[in-house]
Amino acid sequence: MMTTEQNHLSELQRDASRRQFLQQSGLTLGSIALTNMLAESSAAPVAEPMQPRGGHFPAKIKNVIYLFMAGGPSQLELFEPKPVLNKFHQKTPPESLTKGRRFAFLKPDTKLLGCERKFQKYGECGMDLSDLLPHHQNIVDDVCWLRGIKTDVFNHGPAKLFMNCGFQSPGRPSLGSWATYGLGSESQNLPGFVVLQSGPRGPRAGNTLWSSGFLPTTYQGVPFRSTGSPILNLDNPPGITRDAQADFTNTVGQLNKLRMDVTSDPEIATRINAYETAFAMQSSAPELTRVEDESQATLQQYGIEAGKPSFAKNCLLARRLVERGTRFVQLYHTDWDHHGGKGADLREAINKVCKETDQAAAALIIDLKARGLLDETLVIWGGEFGRTPMGEVRESIGRDHHIDAFTMWMAGGGIKPGHIHGSTDELGFGVDTGEVHVHDLHATILHLMGLDHKRLTYRFQGRDFRLTDVHGNVVKEILA
Repeated sequence: MMTTEQNHLSELQRDASRRQFLQQSGLTLGSIALTNMLAESSAAPVAEPMQPRGGHFPAKIKNVIYLFMAGGPSQLELFEPKPVLNKFHQKTPPESLTKGRRFAFLKPDTKLLGCERKFQKYGECGMDLSDLLPHHQNIVDDVCWLRGIKTDVFNHGPAKLFMNCGFQSPGRPSLGSWATYGLGSESQNLPGFVVLQSGPRGPRAGNTLWSSGFLPTTYQGVPFRSTGSPILNLDNPPGITRDAQADFTNTVGQLNKLRMDVTSDPEIATRINAYETAFAMQSSAPELTRVEDESQATLQQYGIEAGKPSFAKNCLLARRLVERGTRFVQLYHTDWDHHGGKGADLREAINKVCKETDQAAAALIIDLKARGLLDETLVIWGGEFGRTPMGEVRESIGRDHHIDAFTMWMAGGGIKPGHIHGSTDELGFGVDTGEVHVHDLHATILHLMGLDHKRLTYRFQGRDFRLTDVHGNVVKEILA
């Protein structure tokens, strides 16, 4: 086998030969660019882009459920008791701890803010949980707790993009898109990547968070509605029978395939797949969303109220989706942005959002485990960043965005259960041990799915892109 240097030299020689040929042929720079673009776009598209396929090596999991707590949950109110921080409540932090750090709204004279919550250790792992998460107490030994998460971006929209796409600007594929691009989906009558939303508003950055970017659009996330028809315009209009719809779908599919044979345009394969999936979903999607078919005990376990859209209902839908083979399910629950002020404080507001999510998140882990699905499913919980050890000067208690140290958790196949990874300093400013950067998190998720983050690439505009860019390492310490 040739070495990397030999491969590189050979590639340079080939490029030189191409340039010499083009120059001798009298082609212009524009012609060269056009030739390169055509070469990139002429790769034969996958005939069935969502056909399930293997990864780079045997996978630990089949599916992912990502519980995204949009807004930035406070690790200091939920997972990290800091007695020293409490001791220095309302004191000015030393400049050595704040110098060089970036904050969204804090003023230079901001004081440290102690935590009012009561903490206790739970489970054999001895994980600290506050009184805000009573149901999480039941899953502490099923979960791997990541206390040293670090990100690069401190404003909501860009930070959400960074956590989902590995880049802070729109245009890159999301984690769910990369997963389905690499592996397809085992569900033939539901999308491979589904998005469910709850809370008072949608997440900042909107549908760019589940975009397929420069990947074919068949890999983008499909938002499901919590009430009425799961997907807009899915039902046939009056007078159109299912047989007529089938004839239309088959005819359009044949025409699209003829055109694809001529152009090799991957977006035509996307269109064919979209028609076929939509036709299948006309019967499968309504069946999926009939959560009332579940036992009363299951509905109570999740805390679902009849006829009411909620995070709890979405958690149950997520379980039903992975049961039916959907590769990647992402739940967004908003209103975790607790700066202080009316409806955004660390007393009533955080109580409310924890009550909306705590029971259902824990129930999802317990339910998956009882059904034998947790071994093949990865569940992730976390937001785009954490909260600062300092308080904000507002009309009520709150904290600013913090990117240097916060907590997330993961559970499922290939992950050490009941494991606490990482620690932060006494005030919660930075990571002492076990730092996990967002790129490392992405590399580890893909690894569990049987995908090498360095090899999962897509050529776009003359460059091979990947989710982790040129960064990222698998966090081997948390692997079972």
